[in-house]
This record gives sequence, structure tokens and C-alpha cells, in this order.
Amino acid sequence: MAFTFFFRDTHTLNHAVEHFVPAVSGRSKIRVWDAGCAMGPEPYTLAILLAEKMGKFSFQNLMILASDIDEQDTFGKTIMNGVYPEEELKRIPEDIFAKYFTPAEGKAAFHKIDASLTSRLQFIKHDLLSLKPVGESFSLIVCKNVLLHLQYNERIEVIKMFHKSLADGGLFTTEQTQKMPQECSHLFEQVVPDAQLFRKLAA
Repeated sequence: MAFTFFFRDTHTLNHAVEHFVPAVSGRSKIRVWDAGCAMGPEPYTLAILLAEKMGKFSFQNLMILASDIDEQDTFGKTIMNGVYPEEELKRIPEDIFAKYFTPAEGKAAFHKIDASLTSRLQFIKHDLLSLKPVGESFSLIVCKNVLLHLQYNERIEVIKMFHKSLADGGLFTTEQTQKMPQECSHLFEQVVPDAQLFRKLAA
């Protein structure tokens, strides 16, 4: 889905970051999947929050796979270029904006994301309903713009796929409007009471 914006639902993302960072401390390869990334504001918001918490060395071991069905073939180029209109960046805290964004060359009222962030993202065109994951052993999967658009049975199968794609004890988070289907409740434990953040349990 194409609609999202920078620093949307940071309440949930901050919870995810708080539990994610200690869990991956010391790892040489850290994998995150943002499913339904649209034009990139959500995975870049997550990248910023992680960069602020992980420290430079640990952050360099992170790779965020950002995926979307991208039917018009426009999302990938935008995400990898990391250039966004000023209008879409107004919710970003001023200190964060100054740290990670610079005016884009040759494009008035556009800003470019710092290479320290763009180098941590990879875009993959992907249809969740294929039920074929983009990878495995993810420490965190974020899917906050898609599940509400799926039929209930489709939602169950996608969440089961996410479970299989997570490393042991990996985290999964989704939009606040989505409760964990009863059919998947044995696969996860809820981490905090005020956000849809879950930890993988052994099946």
C-alpha cells in the first residue's frame, strides 16, 4: 500500500527498537524485514530509530529488507535514491532532520537521506500473498500497512509465514488495529500491553 509517512506510529516502533537492540547486541549480521514498505518512509524511520540506539559499529551490521508489491515499479527507485519532498518530512524532529537529511542537488524543496541510512536498506519487489518469504532468520519483521487489507484467512497464512521467517525469539510488529488471530496465538507472545509487538515462540 502506498500511503504512509515519516515517523508514523513511533509509539510502536520505539517499543520494537527498545526490545530489538539488546536482543541483537554483538551479532555480526542483523536482519530486519519491513513488509509493505510503500515509498520508504517507514523503513527509513525504523533505520533512524535504530541508528540512534545501536551505535555506529553495530548499525553497520544491520540490513533492512524493504518489500512491497510495487505494481507501478516506482517504490524501489525512490527508496534507493533516498530523496523525498520537504512536505513529507515535516513530522521528523528537527535534530534528527538536521542529522540525517541534506538538500538534494538540483531539486528544490527535496532532501536526501544520509548514505549511512540508504546503505542499510535494500528494496525487494514482493507479493506477501505468494507466501514465499524474502529471506529467513530475521530478528524483526515489521508489517504495519498491509494486514488490514487482507482477508482473515490470508492474514493468518501471512503471519504464519512471518513466524517461519523469524529467528528464534525474533520480534514481529503490526498496526494497532490488528489483533493477533486466534489461529496464530500459539506462535507468539505479546511483548508489551500497549502495542502490537510480539516475540516468536517455538511452534
